[in-house]
Amino acid sequence: MKMAYIKDMEEWAADFGFSIQVSVRISETDMYGHLNNTVPFIYFEQARAEYFKKIGLMNDWQVPNGETIPVVADLQCDFVKQVFFDENLSIYIKAAEVGNSSVDTHYMAKNEKGEVVFTGRGTLVQISKVTGKGIPWTAEEKSLFVKEKVK
Repeated sequence: MKMAYIKDMEEWAADFGFSIQVSVRISETDMYGHLNNTVPFIYFEQARAEYFKKIGLMNDWQVPNGETIPVVADLQCDFVKQVFFDENLSIYIKAAEVGNSSVDTHYMAKNEKGEVVFTGRGTLVQISKVTGKGIPWTAEEKSLFVKEKVK
């Protein structure tokens, strides 16, 4: 399977520096024990929140009187292998490209054998709570996405 956002799978996979662990719950599976196809998006969200907390961006977004919030502009998942109930997965996230007020995030899930089971990508935009328009990243915020800071 070829994903447009991945040029070289080995190089792409080696570039991740942050991950979380999840265990597939029975409520996340279908009657055959397969992971429901909507659940990876929940895992992506969980990894994204932990990643943003780790690099220091969630602090501003969680302040009730803060001026900006992040919104997901698009999100996709590509399934590589079947995933079943009770499997333990590592969900990886990285900032692939930082724009003016957006960040393109990439995701990778590996099972306990180290096999890639699904991948994904999405764009998150920082917007004004008042106007709903994009708010540019500051130089400091852009620097937070540098992967060495999250390894």
